[in-house]
Amino acid sequence: MAMASKEPFSDNYLLLKPGEASLVDLGRLLFSSKLGKRSFIECPEELEYAEFRRRWLIFVSVVAQKALAASGKTMKQIGYIVEMWLNLLSSNGGLIRLLFNNLKGEVVWPERTSATFTSAVGNLDRRVDLDKSIKHEDANYKTFLSMMATKLSYENAAFAQNTVKNHWNMDFLGFFSFWNDFEEVASTRAIVIQDTKSEPNLIVVAFKGTNPFDADQWRTDVDISWYELADVGKIHSGFMKALGLQKNRGWPKEIEEDGHQYAYYAIREMLREIFRKNEKAKFILTGHSLGGALAILFAAVLALHEDERLLDKLEGVYTFGQPRVGDQQFGDYMKDKVRKYYIRYMRFVYCNDMVPRIPYDDKTLLFKHFGPCLYYNSLYQGQILEEEPNKNYFNLFWAIPKILNAAWELIRGFFIGIIEGRKYKETWFMTTLRFVGLIIPGLSAHLPPDYVNLTLLGSLHAPPELGNLPDSKVD
Repeated sequence: MAMASKEPFSDNYLLLKPGEASLVDLGRLLFSSKLGKRSFIECPEELEYAEFRRRWLIFVSVVAQKALAASGKTMKQIGYIVEMWLNLLSSNGGLIRLLFNNLKGEVVWPERTSATFTSAVGNLDRRVDLDKSIKHEDANYKTFLSMMATKLSYENAAFAQNTVKNHWNMDFLGFFSFWNDFEEVASTRAIVIQDTKSEPNLIVVAFKGTNPFDADQWRTDVDISWYELADVGKIHSGFMKALGLQKNRGWPKEIEEDGHQYAYYAIREMLREIFRKNEKAKFILTGHSLGGALAILFAAVLALHEDERLLDKLEGVYTFGQPRVGDQQFGDYMKDKVRKYYIRYMRFVYCNDMVPRIPYDDKTLLFKHFGPCLYYNSLYQGQILEEEPNKNYFNLFWAIPKILNAAWELIRGFFIGIIEGRKYKETWFMTTLRFVGLIIPGLSAHLPPDYVNLTLLGSLHAPPELGNLPDSKVD
């Protein structure tokens, strides 16, 4: 039987175990509504039966996870080659100079841990400096700083530290790799920055998003397993595990030292120590993609633990291309908390970005966004919606419009540097992925360059009823 003894911290859950799924089991899943007979599904008795739509989502999730598991080593090798090649080109001044340096025996070989080595994400958008025209008092300052910080979280420690200290003139408080108790690997990363020029001082916690070449992180994204927490709702299990969910214990308020650092508990203690020394400081949470999910879940666990001290210090949560993290009940729970503690929650979704749109189950609300979506189209015109248009990425009705829009973004990419200025000029690597976006619409829309651009060029006209949150909390 797929069912096992219930999780000690949750009476209601759905756990998928792709490694135990055979082709026969997957075939039977589509033709039998009884989930309990599938060896790769663990759930309580009341969830044993499911309609076809739910079973189809489970089928797609398991197949995707199995495919990613099988291609993990290959993806890692490709990532290593791509990043080394990109940095080899930049270190030698381009392809032509690389050829000349090779002839002269003077090739400059990049060092992966150096302050000049950039990730694949960094090579998509080489901008590292903050825009000096955006002042601390400007309405979009925290939004722009959040996006730049979350883009920086993809880089190595030396690169991030050098950028924060020498380009931003801020304090770099740490580069962290946190333990996942279920995967038994340090797979969650974050950076912490202090903006000492702002008044009060602003702490920025930026969670790293999915590494494009990390199959394990992609498996976390496509896994639709969930746990239900009492009075909170159903929450994506993979995101909770990445944030620091404790095996067999859930979310205890305090944990015993076991030699590992867990994202939620370590960052929470770090923030407490900062506020003990600097009573007036505030903090914001941010992240792109997976990082955005971790940012809003961090606030959710603070609320679960009723940590009023930190919730009062939390000014806002800024996410970019954030995937769905919970169900309708979780959404209602979080709406109540962000209003109670005056937390500004800003979830940016650019154009046809595929990640915020999967998985989607309108009938059962398996996963759903909460709060207003700050949706921007390809002209960087924004509007506030309850949900982004085209809520289901796999909706065939939107297939042709998405392809046409991908073609427009490819064309625009050739001219944006001329129209808006050199800092907007796209790299050849980003242009290549624009072409890939013609085949997989919404892929290139998920990448950081457009999210950076919308914080600089975007305009948003909010209805008056949504403008009731203060820009900054006042003690």
